[in-house]
Amino acid sequence: MALALFAKYVFTEMTKLIIQIPCFNEEDALPATLSALPRKIPGIDVIERLIVDDGSTDKTIEIAEAYGVEHIVKLPQNFGLARAFMAGIEKALDAGADVIVNTDADNQYCADDIVTLIAPVLSCHAEIVIGTRPINDIDHFSPIKKCLQRFGSWVVRNISGTNITDAPSGFRAFSAEAAMRLNVFSDFTYTLETIIEAGQRGISIISVPIRTNAPLRESRLIKNIPSYILRSILTILRIYLYYQPLKMFVILGSVPFTVGVLLGARYLFLFFEGTTRAHTPSLILAAILALTGILLWMSGLIGDLQSVNRKLLEDIQLNQRRKRYNAYRIQHDR
Repeated sequence: MALALFAKYVFTEMTKLIIQIPCFNEEDALPATLSALPRKIPGIDVIERLIVDDGSTDKTIEIAEAYGVEHIVKLPQNFGLARAFMAGIEKALDAGADVIVNTDADNQYCADDIVTLIAPVLSCHAEIVIGTRPINDIDHFSPIKKCLQRFGSWVVRNISGTNITDAPSGFRAFSAEAAMRLNVFSDFTYTLETIIEAGQRGISIISVPIRTNAPLRESRLIKNIPSYILRSILTILRIYLYYQPLKMFVILGSVPFTVGVLLGARYLFLFFEGTTRAHTPSLILAAILALTGILLWMSGLIGDLQSVNRKLLEDIQLNQRRKRYNAYRIQHDR
């Protein structure tokens, strides 16, 4: 059903691809990234570039203008990668993109593989395609980073119910329909959240192998490994809690409730045995733990009921995006 919905946005008389690049002080790397982007791709009639300037203080904008970038979104301050990504998605949809490719400004990904990346979208085999890097063959990745990449991708696969092998990869292609359905709430990164969202919302998503280039600079997202791990865990828990509040709170509430019941059973056992000790502290702790578990279950129930409102708001947002998109296509197809 979802593939049928987005097919009508892809197969039009003029198929437009917009390549978006979130940027923050990328004056050194951006020229190489822009120069490598393809200008012609089979099956694509129009290729346009989109720069999202996330509050840069260098010459990022000037370089983009010098290279003739068709769309430039300038954010008033540095909001972070996730916000910049979504600002680019909104602009690309408003510009009538049938397919949107997101790539990094540091020229990490091989631009020639955009053809491989968008092929499943054009053929309606997937709505989101993520480029899988050859992690084991990347020399500048430390052994610890490689292990973290593999472990993180395994966690995201299990939570999202998808088969994505390189979850942190930012080299991605989106159909217009999939892009319209995206929502990113994290201020950290969009990479993990969008995969979980796709899995939870039934958006078809696959991986394809891609190549990488030599690094032009150090990663700004991973400033230190412990911080990256903590923020990634919080992002995963937050988005999973957003889509599965009842399941999450049932799991969380079951732990204190079970411990409380066991303590209560121990108290009753000792009471009926006629022990001379009161064991009042154990009884109080059992009651507190059991009530905590019940409160967590109730929180999950409330969250599950509130998800109805969330779905209604998402439907309203989706309809608004479709109206703007269709208005642009009708105006420019005439």
